Amino acid sequence: MRNIDRRQWLKAAGLTSSLAFFGGAGNAASSLVEFPAKRLMAPGGMAKLNSNENPFGPSDSVRNAITESFDTACRYPFAALEGLIDMIADKEGVSREHIVVTGGSTEGLNATGLTYAVGGGEIIAAHPTFQAMLRYAEGFGAYVHRVPVNDKMEHDLEAMAQRMTSKTRLIFLCNPNNPTGTLLDADKVRDFCDSISERAVVFSDEAYYDFITTPDYPSMTELVREGKNVIVSKTFSKVYGLAGIRVGYLVARPDIAERLRGNVMANTNILGIAAAKQALRDDDFYKFSVAKNAEAKQHIYGVLEDLKLDYIKSHTNFIFFHTGRPIGEMIDKMKAENVWIGRPFPPMYEWARISTGTMDEVKAFGKALKKVMS
Repeated sequence: MRNIDRRQWLKAAGLTSSLAFFGGAGNAASSLVEFPAKRLMAPGGMAKLNSNENPFGPSDSVRNAITESFDTACRYPFAALEGLIDMIADKEGVSREHIVVTGGSTEGLNATGLTYAVGGGEIIAAHPTFQAMLRYAEGFGAYVHRVPVNDKMEHDLEAMAQRMTSKTRLIFLCNPNNPTGTLLDADKVRDFCDSISERAVVFSDEAYYDFITTPDYPSMTELVREGKNVIVSKTFSKVYGLAGIRVGYLVARPDIAERLRGNVMANTNILGIAAAKQALRDDDFYKFSVAKNAEAKQHIYGVLEDLKLDYIKSHTNFIFFHTGRPIGEMIDKMKAENVWIGRPFPPMYEWARISTGTMDEVKAFGKALKKVMS
């Protein structure tokens, strides 16, 4: 049961890399789902654009599902979880034995870091990238090779391959990458994962996969289905708007999934399971989230171009841009203007990450940035 044929909808909506459909995009997106004003930014309120959240969720149907699930909140979640596992397995085209549901995708990252860190195992990752797994693994004795991104702000796959040793247990790819927003070439990343998985386990963090507009871009679940040493991580936090509910999952070959399942400490709950099930059914909200994210990105691009600030075209729900000023200073000055921007991402201390939000929020960001940069 696929909740939506994502690629077909992107093509039908015209959500290609050029995003040429934006002219009437705001009206088109708004017509998909209506939201109470109370969910939007209050006048004079803080524009929270620092954590890559979807400000429109949970959808109304998901909120109703959560409310109805309170009747069974006195029960342990194990039986209810079985139904969610089946839905995710169907969506990903694998058996239920391939799926590990966790309390947010960060827990899946941590469980993987623990599984492959004990005993001084080595992990190779881009730099900068999402650090949750890497820092957790280091706490259990792993050594992390952090390989600088290339001049396009992409994973340097060749350099990462060269850093492999006999102790390398895991290659971590965040694709699209957080914080740079870059997307690896489809053929290159598939070939890389296919070949490298013969020497170590490859972990593909696909938290932002739903925002990719490149037609027919592959998920590395393709390689999982082929029985490769590949783990894929996905989440309900981003496009589905459930960051505060904490539901994520891993897709891996059954024997790998069983090992990972044994190291999961934070599971989800009855309310989260009900929310995730309904989110998979709510195609309208999915479409709305993708469209509104693209609309907000276009506005942010325009602001950055007006200020002549370099930025990276993003395949996510955030944009990485060059301020030329210390990030700590930028965070403080933007917060003084009621806008929160992303944390520091060493070693790029003169770059800032800004999440997409409602149009009120991104307009507040534009006004604040122009003031701060003047």
